[in-house]
Amino acid sequence: MDKNGLSSFLLGLGVGVGIGMLFAPKSGQETREIIKNKAEEGTDFIKQRGAEIKDTAAGWVDKGKDAVGRQKETLTDAVEAGKQAYRDAVIS
Repeated sequence: MDKNGLSSFLLGLGVGVGIGMLFAPKSGQETREIIKNKAEEGTDFIKQRGAEIKDTAAGWVDKGKDAVGRQKETLTDAVEAGKQAYRDAVIS
């Protein structure tokens, strides 16, 4: 969007907000209270979703750590089996 388009958009936004306030069915105090309550609801929603995402991510990290641990154990067992097979072959 160029400068003229952005300026036109912002001017239209300002005019729309102004007209909306003139024709609002509630008083300014009531409107501000509604806006405040909606903002608080939005903040609470974002905090809740953030906590859910954090828990989900922590679960994924734990699963990843478990998978790496299992792979490490498997690799260690395979190395030990290889060493034992080498010893058996050398001794025989």
